[in-house]
Amino acid sequence: MAWMTTTSHTAISEDAVRAALARVEDPEIHRPITELGMVKQVAIGADGTVDVAVYLTVAGCPMRETITSRVRAAVSEVPGVREVRVELDVMSDEQRTELRRSLRGDSKEPVIPFAQPGSLTRVYCVASGKGGVGKSSVTVNLAAAMAARGLSVGVLDADIYGHSVPRMLGANTRPTKVDDMIMPPQAHDVKVISIGMFTQGNAAVTWRGPMLHRALQQFLADVFWGDLDVLLLDLPPGTGDVAISCAQLIPNAEILVVTTPQQAAAEVAERAGSIALQTHQRLVGVVENMSWLVTPDGGRMEVFGTGGGQQVSDSLSQALGAPVPLLGQIPLDPKLREAGDAGNPLVLSAPETDAAKALSGVADRLTSRARGLAGMSLGITPTRK
Repeated sequence: MAWMTTTSHTAISEDAVRAALARVEDPEIHRPITELGMVKQVAIGADGTVDVAVYLTVAGCPMRETITSRVRAAVSEVPGVREVRVELDVMSDEQRTELRRSLRGDSKEPVIPFAQPGSLTRVYCVASGKGGVGKSSVTVNLAAAMAARGLSVGVLDADIYGHSVPRMLGANTRPTKVDDMIMPPQAHDVKVISIGMFTQGNAAVTWRGPMLHRALQQFLADVFWGDLDVLLLDLPPGTGDVAISCAQLIPNAEILVVTTPQQAAAEVAERAGSIALQTHQRLVGVVENMSWLVTPDGGRMEVFGTGGGQQVSDSLSQALGAPVPLLGQIPLDPKLREAGDAGNPLVLSAPETDAAKALSGVADRLTSRARGLAGMSLGITPTRK
């Protein structure tokens, strides 16, 4: 492409074009491309044509079309612009390293931002005693409901063996790597990372404890989550390696227990929640899923019995000596399963359903809680007398 320099008789100023480009955010990093060093060159022709050269972070960037369209749309709004031509280039290794440093600092060791004393991100570990209670469905819908309210939300699929979050959220793109930093894909305005994005097809993951810990550490430290309001971790069932690693890596995380009304499931869920006694984490509450099925005549069929959620709430409240509320009861609805299979969470695809309303209610209760001071630095230094 032949680049032309600005001439004195051109009505369009380069400052105006760059001001327009400053309103263009990178779709993965969510910062202006001008701040990220992605604008390579701007050239303005006397005929009102503007050529903009943009650096992509990596070759084959999945967001190239989005970036191109955003640049073209922003610059087209500048008075006097007749045509916008966008040329794409790729950052060098040195530029990527500088970008990573500008975003994450120059620390040689990976740092988990959510474990730092000043972190304002609420971290919820969604746990269950056994599989099949709908823990992942609850996680995905809570994330989508929170994001729809304008919060910045991320989901970490920590169920390494039984990962299902990408499908349920409709996240079908792979992460992008910038230097040593991983950019998580987004779906429904939720950032998401899962081991399923790094495996071929539906291959099984056969890792033991140390590898599980390392994978979780990488997802927390090496992924560029940005400034999140809420991070949800979809834990595997039970109280095994991943639950223990979460407590070690992000001790300020709070536990949300999911159960069904069935007494057998509730007893197992109590064990999952009681891990807080050993890890000294806070239990934020209990969600009862599959509470009842609404029959065609408007009645309720309690397929899995009743009272399991309240039982878990009461038992954990007594064990911890602090209230562990029952945050919501989610009706059994085939649409919840259908929405998950389609990658379009129920709270977005059918918000008028009772199940979606109940899930949105739980999301509201979690996000409306006042922040405490636990885990935060108060800037107080004790003195000796």
